Amino acid sequence: MLPNKEARSTRERVLQTLLDQEKSSINDLAKSVNINPISVRHHINRLEAEGLVSSKEEHGGVGRPRRVYYLTEKGRESFPTRYINLTIRLLEQLKETMPQPMVNKLFIQIAKDMAAEYRTEISSLTSEERLNLVGQLLNQEGFNVEIERQGNYYIIRELHCPYYHLGQTHPEVCTVDQTLISTILDIPVQKIKSMLQGDSHCTFVIPRQFDTFDEPVIQENIEIE
Repeated sequence: MLPNKEARSTRERVLQTLLDQEKSSINDLAKSVNINPISVRHHINRLEAEGLVSSKEEHGGVGRPRRVYYLTEKGRESFPTRYINLTIRLLEQLKETMPQPMVNKLFIQIAKDMAAEYRTEISSLTSEERLNLVGQLLNQEGFNVEIERQGNYYIIRELHCPYYHLGQTHPEVCTVDQTLISTILDIPVQKIKSMLQGDSHCTFVIPRQFDTFDEPVIQENIEIE
């Protein structure tokens, strides 16, 4: 039996809340959706069963850990994609009127323009401060980034990609984040994992001392999860 209109509306509001406020508790959702926690839990259980929502325990400071909920990749893709469809149509038109190298150059320029907004700030930043800026910018763009140090390298993992759906038909868009990272850090960045290639996330490797970057990183020398 299909859910009734009211149930669909409540579920949509729960999903929208999780899109706007990642890692929400049952009580957080109840306040945002304006229904009681028991009803929220019922909807959450259905959404989890459909693979749209997942959860985990989050440890704060004092007290017991709380369970928070967040959208899965499938959950994010369940939202209306009119803007994606429009973007795809624009890209298709672009490719019909421009040679592929020019299309690639366009995406690279977009990333460089994004980085240019921080040109003055970048010049006075240390290497690690630039790395933190990269994380902030990518998170603002919706990538959900983790940065980890492993030996002489930094590992940037993009756990979510806002361009994933678009990249399946127009992989040129994947140059945006890589170019942004390279431009901010002022070094070539090596991508060793890609969602479009079937990996669970995209991964970039960066030498810890940016100013001593000489040779390409050899993937086999680094243990990447």
